[in-house]
Amino acid sequence: MRRCLAVGLDCYLCVLTAGLLARPYVDTASLPEAAALLAVPVLVLSFVNQVVLTAFLGAGAGKLIMGIRVVSLPDVRRPGPGPLVRRWLYGLAWLPLRPWYGLRTSGQRDEAGCPLVRTCEEGVSYADPLGLRQVRRGDLVAYRRALTEGRAAAARGLY
Repeated sequence: MRRCLAVGLDCYLCVLTAGLLARPYVDTASLPEAAALLAVPVLVLSFVNQVVLTAFLGAGAGKLIMGIRVVSLPDVRRPGPGPLVRRWLYGLAWLPLRPWYGLRTSGQRDEAGCPLVRTCEEGVSYADPLGLRQVRRGDLVAYRRALTEGRAAAARGLY
């Protein structure tokens, strides 16, 4: 649920900011110019949020507000710019087509009897195809603390 709210918050903040930036110019522009005035800032702000902020802070604005961090697997570190750009492009290409795939596969089930299209709450895997994962900040802190304590105990010969 947190991931869905973070994505919705990211979209809302991006569209709101782009609308506020383009508002003074939309009244005097023709329809194609007005569409470009809105689309270009949305894409730029989306890139800044999803790639630049995540590279520097570990999450975009919505994820920071919801307490979620983006990490790369298997090292559980902040992802580099390459995977983040590929993730952003994948999101731009896949998300607009999701409703189409949902309509095409509604009612269909896989071998295990599970629906082929899962909603955000039903999704089992939180990893995306590029090996990045969204985790709660508290879980990440606890994991890193346990990892550090385990290494310290191993160095002392307790394990």
